[in-house]
Parts: sequence; C-alpha cells; structure tokens
Amino acid sequence: MLETREYRCPYCGEWAEALLDLSAGDREYIEDCPVCCRPIVFGLCRDGDEWCLDVRTEND
Repeated sequence: MLETREYRCPYCGEWAEALLDLSAGDREYIEDCPVCCRPIVFGLCRDGDEWCLDVRTEND
C-alpha cells in the first residue's frame, strides 16, 4: 500500500512529498531532499490506525 505524505526538510525548510510504502511496516531509511540534496532520515511507524512520519537530520 503506497501513500503520499508532505514533510518539511529539516535542513532547508522547504516542503516536499514522500511516497511511503506502508506495507513494509515500521522502518527507518535515508533519502535526499529534492531541493537541497542533503540526506534526511525518515522514520515511519504505526500509531494505532494512523501512520507517523518523522523526518530529521543525520546528526539528530
């Protein structure tokens, strides 16, 4: 199951969209910001019936 979610880059502050694969369950992965190209750590987890997306820098 794929879902699109908006997020704000923790480096440049620009808004972007991520395509999330919810069928893989809770996970963490790194993807570059489409604006500033810096690596963002994405944390995807399930909170009851809702999915949570946490974005942070590599140094956090």
